[in-house]
Amino acid sequence: MSDLSAPGFPEEEVRRRARAGAAAAFPPPGEYGRVLFGAEHRGDRHPDGERDPLDALRIVPPVFMPQRLARLIDLGREPDYRDVELGTSIGGFASTLPVYVSALGSTRAAGGDLGLALSRQAGALGLPMVIGENVVPVGGYGRLGEPADRALLGRLRAYAAELADGQGGVAVQQSTEDADAEVWNLVYSDPAALPLLESGRLAFELKLGQGAKPGLGGMTVLDAESAARLGDRYGLDDVFGDGRVLRSGTPGTFTAEILRQQIRLMRNNFPRARVWVKLHPGRDVAEAARVAAEAGADAVTVDGAEGGTGWAPDAFPARVGLPLAECLRRLAKAGPPPCLLVSGRIWEGGRAVKSLALGARAVGLGRAALLAAAEDPRAGLTRFAQCLALELRLLISALGKYAPGALDRDDVWAPEFPDSAAIPAVG
Repeated sequence: MSDLSAPGFPEEEVRRRARAGAAAAFPPPGEYGRVLFGAEHRGDRHPDGERDPLDALRIVPPVFMPQRLARLIDLGREPDYRDVELGTSIGGFASTLPVYVSALGSTRAAGGDLGLALSRQAGALGLPMVIGENVVPVGGYGRLGEPADRALLGRLRAYAAELADGQGGVAVQQSTEDADAEVWNLVYSDPAALPLLESGRLAFELKLGQGAKPGLGGMTVLDAESAARLGDRYGLDDVFGDGRVLRSGTPGTFTAEILRQQIRLMRNNFPRARVWVKLHPGRDVAEAARVAAEAGADAVTVDGAEGGTGWAPDAFPARVGLPLAECLRRLAKAGPPPCLLVSGRIWEGGRAVKSLALGARAVGLGRAALLAAAEDPRAGLTRFAQCLALELRLLISALGKYAPGALDRDDVWAPEFPDSAAIPAVG
């Protein structure tokens, strides 16, 4: 290494790229399956120093509270936070909280015992859960001798075994490689899924993208043996030079008409399943959400640029895609879909309440759900949800309201703008 230096320039990052080549576009491969990747959080700022517009918003209770008066009359006493009713409908499913477990696919972090533990706790809590993409092409479905802990059927059974009647539901995601494996056909015709299907608690989610890497498909790191087994299904790239390879799924190609036809095809082929659509935080997210809703989607999920759990190039989480707050601003301006679900670094009640006030029906837990389950595979997610529920009740009642659906844009304020309904635009 020379003694040449460049003060004020990201010198070490340049040197790392000079040493490692293409591998330096990603986190160290040894961290795959152990580290959950997504946009960083430094106080209320993104890595580049920009303020996170959602965290910068403040929740602003009014002085006069007519809904509190109405609740007082209904109860015959002064209401408090314990009178907030958090149950809601999420994409056709009854949920105990305005919360769902975000799509966790084939990444190693969500596989094995941890994925099953998370599924069991989500079912016991009555929270809808999304089974993410690429589980079947990578881990199998679970009926042909594949390891049950990594197969889709294992997660489905673990969830359903704990689920109370009338609560929750499972959304099974499908991307390009999943379509080749006929994942939805397998689930729709499986006797194990029949109780969910007959009770209206099964959905299929069409994935158009994800917040951690908008415009790209799913990515994982494979050892040489796994790469040889999956090489005919995915794109493989030997960028690491140590025997491990980058596995990339294709993102799929969509226009407004293709999306309409896909939703119509889902309704025609799987008439008893709900239809969900997942969007990445693209600049035309409001238009895409409108098209999906008008075509008949029961729920539209928007994953903000802060989202992420598995594996993504370093350039993406901090620099690609719209932050969740800007997605919500654009959706609100255009008129959000009837059931808008959002995700993106949701881990506490304040960020969740702001999202609900800005038009979301429910918020998704990704990294938070995995970390909670990893902390205690028996009850970590359960206790996390108890804390989140308390925060939600405290915040919603402080606004003089008693249900998540009563929240609106007047309940949040952007310090930079005199108009309380304004949300700062990004860029």
